[in-house]
This record gives sequence, structure tokens and C-alpha cells, in this order.
Amino acid sequence: MEKQELKEKILELKERLPVTIVAHYYQRDEVFEMGDITGDSLELARRCKADSNEWVVFCGVGFMGESVKVIAPEKRVAMPRIACCAMARMIDQQCYDESVAFLEKHGIREDEVLPITYINSSAAVKASVGKMGGMVCTSSNAYKIIEKGLESGKKILFVPDRCLGQNIANMMGLKSCVIGDGSDPKEADVICYNGFCSVHQLFTVDDVEFYRKRYPGIKIAVHPECDPSVVAVSDFCGSTSQLIKYVAELPEEQKVAVGTEYNLVHRMREKNIYVLSSTKPECPTMNETTLEDLYNTLLAIEKGEVATEIHVDPETAKWANTALERMLAL
Repeated sequence: MEKQELKEKILELKERLPVTIVAHYYQRDEVFEMGDITGDSLELARRCKADSNEWVVFCGVGFMGESVKVIAPEKRVAMPRIACCAMARMIDQQCYDESVAFLEKHGIREDEVLPITYINSSAAVKASVGKMGGMVCTSSNAYKIIEKGLESGKKILFVPDRCLGQNIANMMGLKSCVIGDGSDPKEADVICYNGFCSVHQLFTVDDVEFYRKRYPGIKIAVHPECDPSVVAVSDFCGSTSQLIKYVAELPEEQKVAVGTEYNLVHRMREKNIYVLSSTKPECPTMNETTLEDLYNTLLAIEKGEVATEIHVDPETAKWANTALERMLAL
């Protein structure tokens, strides 16, 4: 079927079914346009909890569907594609346990560590963090969460994104290290797991220099998942929602180059905006979901034959939610 026909059939099914379609900012345009609720990962999960429909059809990546199920266990959650966030896949429960063991080997006891996990992680990792008294954070509130965590007098174990952890540590004037980089973790305030976002690693200092030379006076705005060297030479660093706000408040004539996922950048505004990369920084897993996938998922719900429903076991959900609730309490 052609795109327009698929859209019409999706809308027809949606009228008949108790479903809410949810789409992350990084989804391809035609899927994003089908969303009843659109936004960033945690914001979407919280809005799903408040929604009255039985089913959530989540167009995003796996950990996002899990987050809805953790926050709102009463919901039935289906994903057109259970796509894999590369960063979230870089750490599992075993890798988390090995990180804690690494710190103990270097003279840092478990009770001297407060773990914080980025929302871009599996429910299992969130649960492990919750059991150790830790919290979840987003790119919007990571500064506040780490600041609060340090009040415990403990070292911060930050997983899985080394760039977000190091960037926040730099903003706070703290010392950080990355597990396995050869430095002594006892000397660091924030100890980062060696994970990263493959899309945000595409942005380089050379890209910044190119745009500054090409367009004198241009603003450079980047996501904190970018490498610290890029953040250091940028004009603004912020989460997805913060980047949207920053760009929206710039004068229309002000040129800006943005270092984050392509699908989001090209929707920000029509003129004087550039993607901070010589290649197209498109998240491959976010772009797996198609209109046909969405249509087929709605058909499966109607027939009672859903193969991509998200399930989180109760014990994992309990501790993952504990880590999330500690964040929300702040």
C-alpha cells in the first residue's frame, strides 16, 4: 500500500480500538505524524500512564516500551518494532555487576557507591540500580540528580553513557573517569561506564570548526550525549526538549547548527538551521519502525494476536520503578 492509504487505514483502526499511538521525536516523519502523544522517552511514559486507553502502541526503541510498562503496569504495551537502542544494549545486568566488582577491586566498597542510570537502559539495569539505592536520570535532569546523589557523600557510578556522565561532571567542576581508561577510580567523583550513543558520536570538533568558518556568528547547539570535546566548543548543550526550546527562541535570522538526531533537527524550523555533521546522523534503530509495521500492529490488536507486546516481570518492574520514583521525587 502507498503511504497515504496506510495512514488512512491506521486512522480507521485507531477509531475502532482502545489504543493510543505514541511516537518518539526520532521517528521518521510519516510515523511521527501518526502519534497521539509525541515527545521524549520519560515524558512519553508519564503521559501514557495518564492516558485512558487500554493499549499503548509505542513507536520507539525497546527500553521506552519497558519504561511505560514499569511506570504503568496496568497498560498493555505493544511496539510495531521492538527496536534495539545500541547504547542500552551496551550494558546488561552482568555488565553492571562487573562494574560494581571493578570498583570493589579498586578499593571502593559497594556501600560507598551511589549508582545512577540514564533512562536509556533496560528495566533489568534500572532494577539493579534501584536495589543499590540508586536513581534514574534523563538528559534534562542529570545535573540535578548527580548533584543530589553527591549529597550522600558517595561516589557516583554513572551508567551507561560515558559522555553524559563526563559532560555533567565537567559542568559541575568534578573529576570523572571511565571504567577501563586506566585511571584510578578512587580519584574520581563520577565513575562512568564505557557506553555511548553511536549517533551522537558522529559530531566532531572539526564539524564545529567547519560551520564557524563557513558561517561566522553561527550558534552551535548540541546534546550532552555528544563527546565532551564537542560540548566544550559549543554555545549550548541541552536535552532534546532544551534544544527545541533553545532553537525556537533564537531570532529567525540567527543561523544554528544542531548536534542531535536528524529527524528531530529538520523539524525544528525551516530556515537557517543545519545538522552538525558531514553525514546524516539518523538513528538506525529509531528508523526501523514503518507505517506498515504500525498498521500491522493495530490489526494484530484487533485480532487479539499481538506478537510484540512488552512484558516486564514483577520483581524487575518493582525495583526499576523504585529507581524511577526516586528521581521523580526530586
